[in-house]
Amino acid sequence: MSIGTGTPPIPGLDVLKAEQNIPSRNFTRIILRKLVQKRSAQVGFAIILVLVICGIFGPWITPHDPFLIQSEVRLSPPSLQHPFGTDEQGRDLFSRIIYGSRYTILVMLVTTSIASIIGIAIGLPSAYYGGWFDNLVMRIMDVMLGFPYIMLIIAIVAVIGPSLVNAMIAIGVAYIPDYARLARSSIIAVKEEEYVLAERALGASDLRIMLRTILPNIIPIIIIFISLQMPTAVLSAAALSFLGLGAQPPDPEWGAMMVNSRDFLTSATWVVLSPGLAIFVSILGINLFGNAIRDVLDPREMINKKI
Repeated sequence: MSIGTGTPPIPGLDVLKAEQNIPSRNFTRIILRKLVQKRSAQVGFAIILVLVICGIFGPWITPHDPFLIQSEVRLSPPSLQHPFGTDEQGRDLFSRIIYGSRYTILVMLVTTSIASIIGIAIGLPSAYYGGWFDNLVMRIMDVMLGFPYIMLIIAIVAVIGPSLVNAMIAIGVAYIPDYARLARSSIIAVKEEEYVLAERALGASDLRIMLRTILPNIIPIIIIFISLQMPTAVLSAAALSFLGLGAQPPDPEWGAMMVNSRDFLTSATWVVLSPGLAIFVSILGINLFGNAIRDVLDPREMINKKI
């Protein structure tokens, strides 16, 4: 995703609070109330909550050992004892999906952390100082954006080796240009605001202005972008696992579960359908909640509706 520099300036939330004379505590309460009132946020949060609970308490709430091989019940259809059936080695799919949710959470957190932290660290000084430094940094980002995401990710994994950890690193690195360009365009829009110029006139250092004044005003935009990028990271990890470059057996990562069972797609549909539905529902929940956050934190929407 390329983000141009011609976007009209969007005021930060701090500016909106000042313009509408809303105390910080009340402003936060208003934002949370609007978020709770949105049906998409309710549904998305419920799905994410279930995902988090499964990820944290998975080893204690799984009805069966997700790694236990039982050849006598291999490829058993869904039943009361095995709600999602069993796989080609007789392992309970319901337990493996619950346990595998922790890998999905890990992928989202690690990839977005790598991409956002490094991307902001690149885009912030690039936009603030501008000139030749900005041109150099952005041309490097353009070169990275010139490669298709999946090809760049596969190339990185091929160099450092196939594993879930390396897949997360590769996905995070591939998404750095998106965050760098987003941070750059957002900072360009606010660095000439009066409150920034005033602090510079008072003798504040460049580092203080960037970290204490400019950065807090672009955090809401970054949060929105993170919430919308998380599903893409999950899909990328699942695709790498499907290609054999992500999680390795016997880890119950949902993408790896699908690729390991693809030979039984017609004879035992539930083996592939169960992890596929888990990926679909998780991404749906994250997208719903991310869209709700975007709507609530959209400064233009706040101005139009007077909060």
